[in-house]
Amino acid sequence: MADLVNKYYPLLGSPIKLGNRTFKNRIFGAPMGQPDVAPDFTMTDDNIAFYDNRASGGAASICVSECVIDMKTGLGHTNAIDLSNRNILPSFTNCAKAIHKHDCMAAFELSHAGKFANARNQAEGAKDLLRYGPSEEVATDGQEIHEMTEEMIEAAIYHYGHSSAIAKEAGFDMAFIHGGHGWIIQQFMSPAMNRRTDEWGGTLEKRMKFPLAVIESVRKAVGRGFPIEFRISGAEYLPGGYDLDEAVRMAEMIDEQGLVDLIHVSAGVHEYPDAFVITHPSMFLEHGSNVHLAAEIKKHVSTPVATVGGINDPDMMEEILASGKADVVELSRQLLVDPQTPKKAFTGHKDDITKCCRCFTCFKGQLTTRVLQCALNPEIGHEAEHRQGFRPTEPKKVAVIGGGPGGMEAALTAAKRGHQVTLIEKNSRLGGELLHEEFVPFKKDLFDYAVLQAKRCEEAGVDIKLNTEATPELLQSMDVDVAIIATGAKPVTPPIEGITDSPKVAGLDVLLDKDPKVGQKVVIIGGGLVGCETAIYLDGLGKDVTVVEMTGNFAPDAPEMHHIAIDKEFRSDRVDLRLNTAAKKVTDEGLVCTDADGNEVTFPADTILLAAGFRSDDETSNALRWAAPWTVRIGDAVKAGQVLQASAQGHFAALDI
Repeated sequence: MADLVNKYYPLLGSPIKLGNRTFKNRIFGAPMGQPDVAPDFTMTDDNIAFYDNRASGGAASICVSECVIDMKTGLGHTNAIDLSNRNILPSFTNCAKAIHKHDCMAAFELSHAGKFANARNQAEGAKDLLRYGPSEEVATDGQEIHEMTEEMIEAAIYHYGHSSAIAKEAGFDMAFIHGGHGWIIQQFMSPAMNRRTDEWGGTLEKRMKFPLAVIESVRKAVGRGFPIEFRISGAEYLPGGYDLDEAVRMAEMIDEQGLVDLIHVSAGVHEYPDAFVITHPSMFLEHGSNVHLAAEIKKHVSTPVATVGGINDPDMMEEILASGKADVVELSRQLLVDPQTPKKAFTGHKDDITKCCRCFTCFKGQLTTRVLQCALNPEIGHEAEHRQGFRPTEPKKVAVIGGGPGGMEAALTAAKRGHQVTLIEKNSRLGGELLHEEFVPFKKDLFDYAVLQAKRCEEAGVDIKLNTEATPELLQSMDVDVAIIATGAKPVTPPIEGITDSPKVAGLDVLLDKDPKVGQKVVIIGGGLVGCETAIYLDGLGKDVTVVEMTGNFAPDAPEMHHIAIDKEFRSDRVDLRLNTAAKKVTDEGLVCTDADGNEVTFPADTILLAAGFRSDDETSNALRWAAPWTVRIGDAVKAGQVLQASAQGHFAALDI
């Protein structure tokens, strides 16, 4: 009898056998940041709930991230799991069980940061924690890196195997050796980072001695048949680092060794900012920007190959497999924004997939407060409470005022909870400020999210009233029990002479048109996130763009990694960024400013765009405050913010009803 195939994605839905395990489809969950671990580096209930949720959506495998094999010399991120200590067994076993509940394989990432280990702890005064790498050097942060001794190298190789044995005992199904992104294995592989002159460095063969020894150690620990996945950066994108041609030779050596079941091809060195936004592709790169690396390596090896990076569309995933570029597609951030992506794709509901917009909000939380979050999925970071469910509630009549991201999320969540919901929007379309992204290529995923949320509201039975102004009288006539006020924010008009009278001055609403009504020379007042992204967009249209920012920094409201991506775009574009420059007057010629030295300078302009920020629409929200027995404000109606705050507040406001 012939095997049936998935009628929507026959290749993506086909099983693949790695070692003695059969994975149910070709979508794997790559390792990524997780909720904060316990003080002793074991897993908490929140960690387990995170992976439980991640596995529930139909992926064939989910990988648990940052399992450090030697905490003394290898801890790169403080939010990591100590896989070298058997104390991990209770929580790690429960994590494997949670993943297995969903007919999903559990993988574990073997990690050692090498010369990047203990950097933060050392910077905070922990002088007893030294840093070791393949070669002696002074790091970019001024700290000393000590060369690993022969004994330390052999110890690290041992720890890879020792930790793998612990994970296998806990019930995990596959080892994921992290040999990319600049961690210790890649440091040995890299001609830029490995300057040793002994048997562990120099020629490619000597630089590959350490990773091949690690693979052998893991294989010995887990035994024959147990799948091993090896991640390699297909190119370092680092001065003096290896390129794709050399990565091919490295992959061939791994392939010839015959101990690895899957070669996972990523890119870059994530401790170097310009390479980080390639490793984790920014929104300014095309989707699947690193697939070509896997495609080239696959031509030269017999071992199956996986690809990863900026992939969020099942049609693209199927094409990758159909064209022979890879055998497996791995998703990281996409399974954060929508863990149900595989299930939706395989059941014919691809149009209901929320796609990652690559805003780096998830990284922002991890790098600052260590709280995992997602701009478009408010359940992230709250998986444990959602896993337990919420108590039933008496159905109520709910009015939501404002059809932006916060209002739509509130309406959708309330409708799913069984409430009778009316969504009131004064404009002709739902979406709010996200409608400005419709024609911006690198923001398409965010605009598509707005369209998808509107469709979800309609399908959930929300009564949508467009072109309707919410008034106290209207709400009172509707006899609602609860009103959620999501009226958004208004743009700030700075007190600049001539700004309200000049025909040159325009708001960001000009971006609502496919062909923005702006002249050739554009000056943008405000170098925040909105102003900077607008500049990149208009530069891409061939406009001459100048950004005027009165402070000494641009896009301070952007997540750190998105800030790096913007800076990289500015350096490659023609945008003229003027910091410490204050706008003073609008004239027939353009914008008159005062620069950092107190000199007056005029920037010629055909169009002057206002991107000086937003303020809450207090007038509307205050007028509606007691138009219902109970009202609650969310999103920009409280404080001007971003999609993250709006969608999260809308979600939890609805859960409170």
